Amino acid sequence: MTGTYTPERTGRSPSLWRQRSFSLLWFGETVSVLGNTTSAVLLPLLAVVSLEASAWWVGLLTAASWAPWLVIGLPAGAWVDRLPPIPVMVTSNLVSAAALGSIPLTWWFGAVTLPQLLVVGVVAGTCTVFFRAAYQSLLPRLVAAPDLVAANSRLQGSESEAQIGGTGVAGLLAQWVGAAVGLLLDAASFLVSSVCLLLIARGMPSAERPVAAPRRALRTEIAEGGSFVARDPFLRYFTWMGGLSNLGLTGYGTLLILFLVRDVGFSPAAIGGLLMITSTGALVGALLAGPLARRLGTARATVVVQLAAGSTALLIPLAGPGWQVSLFLVGQFMVALGVVAGNIIKGAFRQQYVPHGLMGRVITSAQLVNFGTMPVAALLAGWLGSELGVRPTIAVMAAVHTLACAAVLLSPVRGLRDLPASPPDRR
Repeated sequence: MTGTYTPERTGRSPSLWRQRSFSLLWFGETVSVLGNTTSAVLLPLLAVVSLEASAWWVGLLTAASWAPWLVIGLPAGAWVDRLPPIPVMVTSNLVSAAALGSIPLTWWFGAVTLPQLLVVGVVAGTCTVFFRAAYQSLLPRLVAAPDLVAANSRLQGSESEAQIGGTGVAGLLAQWVGAAVGLLLDAASFLVSSVCLLLIARGMPSAERPVAAPRRALRTEIAEGGSFVARDPFLRYFTWMGGLSNLGLTGYGTLLILFLVRDVGFSPAAIGGLLMITSTGALVGALLAGPLARRLGTARATVVVQLAAGSTALLIPLAGPGWQVSLFLVGQFMVALGVVAGNIIKGAFRQQYVPHGLMGRVITSAQLVNFGTMPVAALLAGWLGSELGVRPTIAVMAAVHTLACAAVLLSPVRGLRDLPASPPDRR
């Protein structure tokens, strides 16, 4: 059927596994995610344990890293579509490395503060906006369309393994050298990613290198991407569902370290171990995404994984010491499994569905909603955590995520076997 996106059995295709450019991208991203995962644990630990941050400050710090999506998300997508992606990605990596590296430096002199963490979050978040838009544009240029699910599965699988290792490493680093010094690992990971990207660019024949697109008025280009998302029922649904889901996920995730430290009473090393265990759900999700998409169809698989991710989130706020820790483990494991599997299927769908010349603008238009809810969620969680308490706030936010996932039963995806391969006007 030519009108739907059905992944072929290319998961073990030699053309994918032996492709130098893709392998470099895979390695660089895996190392980078390892570093990012350690930072995602170490920064809240530094704020909560060393700087005694309140729930409001924890929310503010989380909001800082996501606020750039609201401020510059749309123009960033238009700028990225005008430029070759690799220089954008390398520049973003180097600026992020400098920002993260400033924290161990000021810690050495006893001068690290919560406002500094806030500034670092804004800078790193801004770099992430540009990097992710360029990344989504680069991958379809390196991988053939039938291999996109396999490529995304390999990337997500390795990233999930890095997340598993990163959370455990973060707990150990916090115990051995302190959270601030441990951030050097993330700074170094950005440098490794940059080297891999430069090697990709060097190995690409000049005829295959992405070139800058013809320039038009910035406002016109921004509107074109937003209009494409707003008119398309599938992109529109995935965008708003993702935004609502991220509102819940970021809301409870913002207070998760605070919850495990102060409400449940775990040490940093124990928290690292717990998060390492639950992160295996992401790995399982990455491994299952391709087989589920082939066996059930991409649309049906999307329904299944979203319901799995949503229905178990309500177990997380029930966590406690003793046997109740199993509720957290099961809930967080299943959320990770469902979210990652769903992201792989939806990511491959977008990379096949969206024209290359619109990719950056469509991605940032969608992510303006997807990620734009995250700073709102972080601030809301910080405020509710101070007013209602941390556990009740986590329960409310988990329920929001559950409702977002259940909305798939009312979406255009319901009733289909496979997601479409191209927009109606291009079939």
